[in-house]
Amino acid sequence: MSQNATIINKFGTMTGWNSITTNLLGRDVEGINTLAYDDNVAKENVYGNGDMPIGRSRGNYEAKASITLYKEEVDAIHASLPKGKRLQDIAPFDMVVEYMREDGSITKDIIRNAEFTNVGVDVKQADGTIATQFTLIISHINWNVI
Repeated sequence: MSQNATIINKFGTMTGWNSITTNLLGRDVEGINTLAYDDNVAKENVYGNGDMPIGRSRGNYEAKASITLYKEEVDAIHASLPKGKRLQDIAPFDMVVEYMREDGSITKDIIRNAEFTNVGVDVKQADGTIATQFTLIISHINWNVI
């Protein structure tokens, strides 16, 4: 790992929402409002004699993801399923998130073995759109795949 990590894109166009393409179930998703994913490893200081840590322990790896989709996107996914099937019945799938840089290069993250855990609608008077947040259970994330 580099000791002197710097932002290469000094005063250039930064990566933003318009630079992202998300592929879900074999197609690029257009009706997406929000995407969030992260992972972590539990770490704790271990103490022995005295008041300073003598080491560090590591716990399990955990990855989380959620996606907010517009109603039309959800309806399109439902329409592709066999009759009587729900989003939660879809077999585990990978989600590919591509980030296009100003120079045309692409980096991507792969959210592995995702499954929907919920379905619902939350809409109120004066809403111009209907968007629902879906929690995904995932196994892991491959970061910065080239």
